Parts: sequence; structure tokens; C-alpha cells
Amino acid sequence: MYQISLKDRNHEVSRKTIGSQRTEATREVFDRIAPGWYNFRHWSIFRSELEELAQRWQRGKLLNLGCAHGPDFLPFRQTFELHGVDFSFPMLQFAQKYSRKFDFAVDLVQADISHLPYATSTFDWAISVATIHHLKGEGSQRAALEELRRVLKPGGEAFVTVWNRCQPGFWFRGKEVTVPWRARDHTWHRYYYLFTYAELEKMVKQAGLHVLRSFPEGSYHCPIKSFSRNICLLVSN
Repeated sequence: MYQISLKDRNHEVSRKTIGSQRTEATREVFDRIAPGWYNFRHWSIFRSELEELAQRWQRGKLLNLGCAHGPDFLPFRQTFELHGVDFSFPMLQFAQKYSRKFDFAVDLVQADISHLPYATSTFDWAISVATIHHLKGEGSQRAALEELRRVLKPGGEAFVTVWNRCQPGFWFRGKEVTVPWRARDHTWHRYYYLFTYAELEKMVKQAGLHVLRSFPEGSYHCPIKSFSRNICLLVSN
């Protein structure tokens, strides 16, 4: 294990090597795409959902699992103590840059979400936006959800999103897919595991969490939620 700390005003990144259930190849992909991702996803695609949660939760200690470059922090920056985890150190460096740009304090740690470096019952709230579907294997997916439950305080809530297997673009593909990211003269392939609503809800319950709401993203307007691009869960400990 090794650690590197980068400090700038109230913006800090701590680097730790934690046992990872994802391959080094997957880590390298996200390391490589970090600069382009910072510009491409500069704003959260779940802004309305996260703003609603900020109103619901009001204040407290919040953990962002798979925080990438940090846009999902914005709705919480005024009244929450912010913490972020990602397995890609370049992504965390861009999250540090993002926090400086929007002037909010956040503690950032490099770790795998299946092995969180926090004590039990540390956080009031958590968000995991488009992260768990990058974990390969049911064991690591369930471990991540169990870790989420462990670090949440009793009664704490979390918002989890993954890609939906039943969205029309993936009807004729398997549960495991790769999605290309083109950068200059190279194409990187991001791994995704595609969940169904029933599968994710079952796994969440097996991890000891309670499903409060199961719903599609706000931009999806079809009355049949089964075909939404994203699966959104609000869960409690």
C-alpha cells in the first residue's frame, strides 16, 4: 500500500492502493479517458434528481462512490460535508480541478468501491451514479453494495444508478458489453454490466438495503419504465 497526498486550499486528494475487483485494464481505460471525460460530462446528467435529493437530505456527511471528475457534487456543495472515491487517480485530479472551479471543499480518495477505506456507519448519505455497472462479476457488484450499506449510518439513504439492459439500444446484446470512447488516434473500450430493474433491486435487498423508490431518469417520459436508459434506486440502510 502507498499513499500520495495533494493539497490545495480545502481541496485534497489522497491516493491509496486498495485491493481491486476490477482489472488493471479497466482502470487504465478510465485513466486514459479522464481528460476528455472532464469536458464531455462537465455537468451531471442527473442534475434534477440530485437537486431533489439535496432538498430531501438538507445537510450531513455525503459519500460519492465513483465520483469521476466530480459534477455530481454540485447540488450538495452548499450544506454537505463532501467525500469522493474513485479508482482512477487522473479522474480524481480532475475532480480536484472541478472543486476549485466551483469553489467547494471535498475529500477525495483513490479506492475500489468494493473495499472502502472508511469506518462502519460513517456517512449520512451516499450517491453512486453510473458506477456499479462498471464492476465485473456478481461478487464485486454485491461487495460494493454491501460496502455501501456498511459505511452508511442506520437510516441513511443512497441514490444508485446503472444502465438498463432493456433499453432499446441493447435489446440484441448480452448482459456484458463494451462501449467505445474515441480519443485522437486510439479507441478505448469501457466495460458495462447491464442490469434489469428486478436484478438490481434483488441484489440491493440481498446486500441488506431497502428499496424506497425504483424509477427511470427524469428525462425519460415513456409510461413504461422498463425501457428507460437508466435504472435509478433510492435505498435506505
